[in-house]
Amino acid sequence: MTGRVVRPSPPGRFGPAELRLALAAPRPAAGLTSEFRLIDGLRTHTRRSADPGGDVPPVVLVHGLAVSHRYLTPLAVALSATHPVYVPDLPGFGLTERPGTAYDVTRHAAFLAEWLAAYTSGPVCLLGHSFGAEVAAALAARRPDLVRALVLAGPTSDPAARSRRGQIGRWLLDTLWEAKWQAPILLRDVLDARPWRVFATLSHSVRNTIEADLVRVTAPTLVLTGARDTVVPAGWRAEAARLVPDARTAAVPGAAHNVATTAPGQVADAIRDLLAPVLQR
Repeated sequence: MTGRVVRPSPPGRFGPAELRLALAAPRPAAGLTSEFRLIDGLRTHTRRSADPGGDVPPVVLVHGLAVSHRYLTPLAVALSATHPVYVPDLPGFGLTERPGTAYDVTRHAAFLAEWLAAYTSGPVCLLGHSFGAEVAAALAARRPDLVRALVLAGPTSDPAARSRRGQIGRWLLDTLWEAKWQAPILLRDVLDARPWRVFATLSHSVRNTIEADLVRVTAPTLVLTGARDTVVPAGWRAEAARLVPDARTAAVPGAAHNVATTAPGQVADAIRDLLAPVLQR
């Protein structure tokens, strides 16, 4: 396992222009378009980029528990020059149909496997953020044939705070460091999902022992956080990477938990660095 600090440029700006882009779907914007397909019986929304060409794997971005494709839009745009990028809304979130129950990690991972079968023809680079990292790790552990490389961005949940109270407390502290223009995205996403689903998904998250999946991951893996991430502190970042047989760590200076939103350029560069040796194999 190796660790490094991502290049020391400050996190990118997230302001009104970025907010408008994040809220644009299903309208086309910045090279991103929306598509709806029936996946596992649900009308599923995916935000996607055009294929830039070349022998590169698609990058699939998996959102966290109270959010959707919207806050991952900056990273999708940053990656779209070199990779085809897909950002599906998981069941009940964003513009995807709402099932009657809140899926747990295992069921979300099974849904994502069905989504991959519908959208891709080979293994992908899979990035999961926060709760999405739990889903990504579960899929990589159970279906290694689908995952060429794995990025766990701010993976929840640290065993030292594995409770609803612990996670909410850390998230509230994290808001002190986050770009304030993200707040309208969170409000829109919670309204789409419904507060009960967010709370139920949080309950699933704190009952999920991600460690059992991390030790089974075989894909080259990057565990990445913002250096100011209070939800995923440095100790848990290092421990999560230690559990994966082939993993490295990275931290983005100045960024907090939503590192993919506020530091998309740095995260995109870290993903390309991870994929460079993978593509040479």
